[in-house]
Amino acid sequence: MALVRFFANLLSLFILEAQQCYARMNEAVLKPTEEQLIQQAREIFEWLKYLSGINSSFLVPLRQPRQPVISWEDLIVAAVLVLLLGLYWWTRRRSPDTDDSSSEESSGSDTHCQEVESEGETVEERHHALIYERRIQWTVLSLCYTSSTVQELLGDLLRLLQGHLANSSSPELQPAIGVGSAFEGWNPCDSDVTYRMLVPLKAPHGYSFHLEPDFAHELPGKNFCVRVSPECTCSAEEPAGDAPCFLHYPEEPWRRNQGPSVLDTLCTGPYLDVHKTALWFQNLVMSAWGELPQSRRYRMQLQLSRHSCKLKLSNASRGPLFVKLLFGVQQGDSDIFVSSQTAAGFFTPSTTWPETCAVAEAKFFRHVARNAPPGSYHLNCLQLCARMVPGTGFSTYIIKTVVMHLLTTTPLSDWRRRYLLPHLKEIMRYLRRRVEEKRLNHFFFGNHNVPEEIVLPPAFREAKPINLFQHLTDDTAAHAEALRDCEQLQDRLTRRLFREDERGLEAES
Repeated sequence: MALVRFFANLLSLFILEAQQCYARMNEAVLKPTEEQLIQQAREIFEWLKYLSGINSSFLVPLRQPRQPVISWEDLIVAAVLVLLLGLYWWTRRRSPDTDDSSSEESSGSDTHCQEVESEGETVEERHHALIYERRIQWTVLSLCYTSSTVQELLGDLLRLLQGHLANSSSPELQPAIGVGSAFEGWNPCDSDVTYRMLVPLKAPHGYSFHLEPDFAHELPGKNFCVRVSPECTCSAEEPAGDAPCFLHYPEEPWRRNQGPSVLDTLCTGPYLDVHKTALWFQNLVMSAWGELPQSRRYRMQLQLSRHSCKLKLSNASRGPLFVKLLFGVQQGDSDIFVSSQTAAGFFTPSTTWPETCAVAEAKFFRHVARNAPPGSYHLNCLQLCARMVPGTGFSTYIIKTVVMHLLTTTPLSDWRRRYLLPHLKEIMRYLRRRVEEKRLNHFFFGNHNVPEEIVLPPAFREAKPINLFQHLTDDTAAHAEALRDCEQLQDRLTRRLFREDERGLEAES
């Protein structure tokens, strides 16, 4: 089955390229019969994929145990591979020779093409950009495959832990949510990727969580304390003696069957403690790991942390996977949480839970992926620019914020391969304008361009925009340094794309 997974991984790259060729054929004049043939081939692939038991992402390894002989699933996947390879080469032969040679581009896209030419773009620049973005495409593909594997593994782990915690007074573990760049589909650095997942916590039976703003400590961002309060579970339909609650019957003998309460084990005073919660979860993982089927394929090392659960998963057939599990409490029914993640460089008290928009950001990128055309290059642009920021005063979050704003103010249909260079330049221009104006608004506060499917607390949409460049307004030296960093970013991007040795780029691609 390992061979099947290898071919499925390779096949996904061919599908991606075929989609891009298909998009270029759409931009030319595509015959209806050809379009129907491509759609039917895709539907056949999805149907066969369902029969063979492959996960809907077609990148998650099959769960069946290893077989000593070739199974019917192998034969189906092999047949699909042959079908898609034939379709891939057919689309390659039918697609235009270049991105700018179609009849549709010569008419409907003249305005944008003239804009590209006005930038002084050369054939050599486009060639180098194409080589480099192909390298990134491999990274995006690998992230998609591995993030699916991590989600499946953590899903199984949390279901196991939920069974262990049944009928206890511990917080209820909700399904983990993939957050951060790896689950958004891009990687800001060349080093090992950390797959971050947020585990929402719900109050156990007989208790409730209440978020209280933390004004006692001067920390960046908005911070909360999570008050744990006993609540009444008595019901009018049942006598109180049959349904005692922590609030009205705190000393009843029945409590002994449920063990210590969450107030006794995970709280400091009435507030949920980050450090105690992290240690509690680490102990749960250590005790339950051996029960997972994946424990026979991965060797797990627990890297101690006071704010999260860090796992290093080693497999003989691939490099290690680094997984970081954070804990959070949801604000109402919104996509905004308070989490155990701390601000870098700041000491955070154990009862302080900073507010995070990580879930909303991941949901935004999923929204863009659903609505963007096949082969959209918005993640390529984000990754290219984010990898330029080390050594400057900008963070990758600043670059991500810029791209998110542009994704809601420019048509998603424009984020295609032939517009890669114009969008890279537009990202740099947008950043420079924001630095010159000393204002870059946070994406989720007071922004009416946020898609409606992202659920925000009412105060977010009506709030005054938060300026991420507020520190530049009162510091002339910092503003001058930020302008120099803009020039440095532009220079790095130009050299990375256009001035590296072509043979070295081709070797890596």
